[in-house]
Amino acid sequence: MRISVRVQEVDFNLSAENNALRADDDGIGAIAQFVGVMRNQNDGDTVSAMELEHYPGMTEKAITEIITEASSRWTLRAATVIHRVGKILPGEQIVWVAVCASHRHEAFQACEFIMDFLKSRAPFWKKETLADGSSRWVDARCSDAAALARW
Repeated sequence: MRISVRVQEVDFNLSAENNALRADDDGIGAIAQFVGVMRNQNDGDTVSAMELEHYPGMTEKAITEIITEASSRWTLRAATVIHRVGKILPGEQIVWVAVCASHRHEAFQACEFIMDFLKSRAPFWKKETLADGSSRWVDARCSDAAALARW
């Protein structure tokens, strides 16, 4: 199975990434993808920007371990996770999770599994800048922890 994990400041091109993911593998029958986009609202406040920080090396390792766990549960052919860090504005892409399998059921489940664990287990820290200029760190959500319980 091919695994690709990138943590980067620059945006990514979904079409180019999708083409690279499925290149040279005629056994792929399904690709499930998730694109996370920054919204301009959180907890009732208008958010003008978000700063994402990570622990280099540790973050990539944690994401690779999540993908490896998914591949032990489902038969996957390839998986890619791209996660942005740095300053992100509303409407911009934050994360792309893509999973290739021979069949759709495995691709869908593995993609959702990876995203659920990425939200809770990968070492990222988010700081929001609100419309009034104030800032705050974003705490983990109970709903993210609850999503892990079903796996």
